[in-house]
Amino acid sequence: MKAATLHASLTRRHFLQAAALGAVAGPPTGRAAEALLTGVPGGKSFAEPARTLPLVNDADVIVCGAGPAGIAAAITAARAGARTRLFEVHGCLGGVWTAGLLTYIFDFNKPGLAREITRRLDERAARRSQNPDRFVYEPEEMKVLVEEMCAAAGVKFQLHTRVAAAFREGSRLSTIVTESKAGREAWSAPVFIDATGDGDLGAQAGCGWDVGQAKDCPCQPLTMNALAVVRDAKALAEFTSFNGTDAFTGPGGHLTCVEAFKRELKRAGVETSYGHPTLFPVRENLVMLMLNHEYGIKPWDAAAITEATVRARAEVFRVMRALRQLGGRWEGVQIAATAEQIGIRDGRRIHGRYTMGRQDLITGARHADAVARVTFGVDIHADSRTRNDVETISHGDLKMRPYDIPLRALIAKGVDGLLMAGRCISGDFISHASYRVTGNAVAMGEAAGVVAALAAKSGRPPHAVGWSEGTAKLTQMGQRG
Repeated sequence: MKAATLHASLTRRHFLQAAALGAVAGPPTGRAAEALLTGVPGGKSFAEPARTLPLVNDADVIVCGAGPAGIAAAITAARAGARTRLFEVHGCLGGVWTAGLLTYIFDFNKPGLAREITRRLDERAARRSQNPDRFVYEPEEMKVLVEEMCAAAGVKFQLHTRVAAAFREGSRLSTIVTESKAGREAWSAPVFIDATGDGDLGAQAGCGWDVGQAKDCPCQPLTMNALAVVRDAKALAEFTSFNGTDAFTGPGGHLTCVEAFKRELKRAGVETSYGHPTLFPVRENLVMLMLNHEYGIKPWDAAAITEATVRARAEVFRVMRALRQLGGRWEGVQIAATAEQIGIRDGRRIHGRYTMGRQDLITGARHADAVARVTFGVDIHADSRTRNDVETISHGDLKMRPYDIPLRALIAKGVDGLLMAGRCISGDFISHASYRVTGNAVAMGEAAGVVAALAAKSGRPPHAVGWSEGTAKLTQMGQRG
């Protein structure tokens, strides 16, 4: 096997570059393990011993991350005839839709899988509102739905599995290593798709990337969503956004409900860290609470995310208890679930062959290789508590026109065999604040999936596949029109 170039953490780089991929060998123990620290002052670094790993080579396309972009990519690649594997770190498919309890979808009125998912949710009576562009859905139904769709397409998916390292042969991404209860395992394929949201795979493969407004941020804040059961949802109608109307302003509109809810929270003696605390109707007496912001957290800082998660969950319960003490229509309100994954808005944006930018939004850019048309506006949540108190959400100081995302923004620059889908595609801070919503993630995943399948089956790199081939294949599959 050719020597592989490792792009993983600095503390592992040198020993892993020498690792071959074959049978499993366990780490040394006792005196052998002690010897690894010899000559390391203060034990500040640890040379993890090289080991051989089982290598699985049974896929044409490997998708890392099973959020809205990942499931769309995997389903489409499999339907297009590619043997497809899908890895997900959580215990369910769906990402922010399910593990994140988002419950609300934006910019979804698009052809293909978006319409199919909408129809299938309606068949289960799992969607509130008839608006095809934005609506509330039931996250538990979404879990089952995307599992069924992946299984029906023939996707081999594996939960509780994290991509831990990526290896290149020259400029081509050839192998990834995952971590799970099964230990470290290696997987090879002709084409990979980074749908991790935070650009984990692209970074591990050695791609350049940006985050937030600069490498040290500031970044958009994190938010923990929660489901709550109330005695009578109708009694809370004046506080519940999108409860019978899709309007953002005016009587019954979103912002009107937010201001009413803020007054109610003040009456309960609490103030939330998010300046637009929101109630969403999910089903009957089940509602979603969006109450908090966690500021200045980098998405790859596990310790900081842990602290943010604990703070956010504590805030959700503090607010819920304060509301319950009001009695009356709040009597008996109870948290049913908090999100397994705190919601991350800003992750790595992997450098691609085209970089989405502010000017694309201003001009309403059109591209021959357009994979999605974005209609959702710039949505920048305040990057600090101080800023939140002045302006919770800003819109980039521009007038946005609907614009196209080209396929080139989904193809990694400098690393062959790698596509991106979802919020980790190539773009600047302003454009990312618009295209990052999940309706666009599904469209991007669909495009990445079909191009990955065509590339893998024909022995070409993704950048050699024309988008006209992709649209023709999607039409043949019934995922267009």
